[in-house]
Amino acid sequence: MDLPHKRRAVLAAALTGALVAVGVVGTSASAATPVTVQAEAYAAQSGAQVEATIDTGGGQNVAYLANGDWLRYDNVDLGAAGAITVGARLASDSGTTGTIQVRTGSATGTVLASIPVTRTGGWQTWVTTSAVANTHPTGAQTVFLTMASAQADNFVNLNWFSVTAAGTTTPSNPASPTPTGTSGPGWPTVDPVQQAADTAAFFALTPRPITGNVVRVPEFNAGCTVSHHLNDDPIVFPGMAGASHAHTFLGNTSTNANSTNQSLLGHSATTCTPAEDLSAYWIPSLLQNGTVIDPAGVTVYYGSRLKDPSRTQPFPPGFRMIAGDAKLQVPSSGNQFWCAGPGGEIGRSADGNWPICAQTANLTYQLVFPDCWDGVHLDSPNHKDHVGPTGPDGTCASGKFPVAIPSLSFVIDYPVHGSAAGFALASGMASSMHGDFMNAWQPAAQAARVRNCIDQSVKCNSAGNN
Repeated sequence: MDLPHKRRAVLAAALTGALVAVGVVGTSASAATPVTVQAEAYAAQSGAQVEATIDTGGGQNVAYLANGDWLRYDNVDLGAAGAITVGARLASDSGTTGTIQVRTGSATGTVLASIPVTRTGGWQTWVTTSAVANTHPTGAQTVFLTMASAQADNFVNLNWFSVTAAGTTTPSNPASPTPTGTSGPGWPTVDPVQQAADTAAFFALTPRPITGNVVRVPEFNAGCTVSHHLNDDPIVFPGMAGASHAHTFLGNTSTNANSTNQSLLGHSATTCTPAEDLSAYWIPSLLQNGTVIDPAGVTVYYGSRLKDPSRTQPFPPGFRMIAGDAKLQVPSSGNQFWCAGPGGEIGRSADGNWPICAQTANLTYQLVFPDCWDGVHLDSPNHKDHVGPTGPDGTCASGKFPVAIPSLSFVIDYPVHGSAAGFALASGMASSMHGDFMNAWQPAAQAARVRNCIDQSVKCNSAGNN
């Protein structure tokens, strides 16, 4: 979209990262044929967001790139020894120039080439610019594109980059060489045959008979306490220990940068009740005067906000998602955080962003995830686009995301009351609160709770009983 970019702090944390290696097409041993990589097909990144592009070929581009941001691409074939030209399809409406630095090995590795960035006339006004690397490692390499500019704000959008032998013309508008939309890197899919069988088997389950005076709220929960703290994020920065801001982890005690849904299921220790929930949950650490404040507890609710929750089905094995926006750094005087308990809120911090609670009330936050799933993808490049809101008639079936899943929410209770000094999140301002979920429920335990509690609109406890 040809609109000014929103300002945001350089320290904004990364939100997204592909979970599989980038797909590269058109490679050759000598790079005589262009190797063209779509910008959104990164394996990991810091500081970027993906948006739709109006450039030729359509699809998506990577946006909101500022000084210090980087994109990582795996298995990019740089060919044999000899000079190569690295081209970039870019757009900028910034008044400050900059460069896209091409590196290998790490985001701080040796700069092979620097692609200049100047104003193109709009954030969707695209030009192709290039630079020559006279020396470079040969063959398949991990390539980093790092952003360098004298200003703190966003200064460039990137649609794709290419590698050719020096002297070969860099393409001006290649057809999209990797899948766009909802396929390709970052869009892992379910096995459709297995998923159809699992769905049929789930709805064939006979729900437990409803007896007594039940509360008609479609819900069950997991009660969790803090497990550990790490600067890891296995969804956004898989395999990159220490690459994230500080997170407070709940549930599975093995969670780290290398965790997968399968590794979680293979580790039986959890700080959540019931024990059958081996999932990983995490949030940015809360800081008071630089000291981490742990939640007294977090209740993870599995419910439904749909008019008819009876078609809700469990999260499939391997499912993961994120809610909230770690990059959102805006003043917040509203009730993102509030005071729960007698006396409630009695004031605001000096910056207006945090409530001050009565001594009988605690700082609280509720983070809510979407109700609906596309039924195909276990994840998406930004870890949000495979789930979404209800359709026009208030059901999942009438919209882009036709499958009803439990509406996940974290209710976080911090045993603090606040002061004029306020708090901070490891991700930045209060507005940057976010949460991550990797499903590792034992399938039968999750299915029984969804069928008995959510599908029948019965309020259940952690044990799945009403």
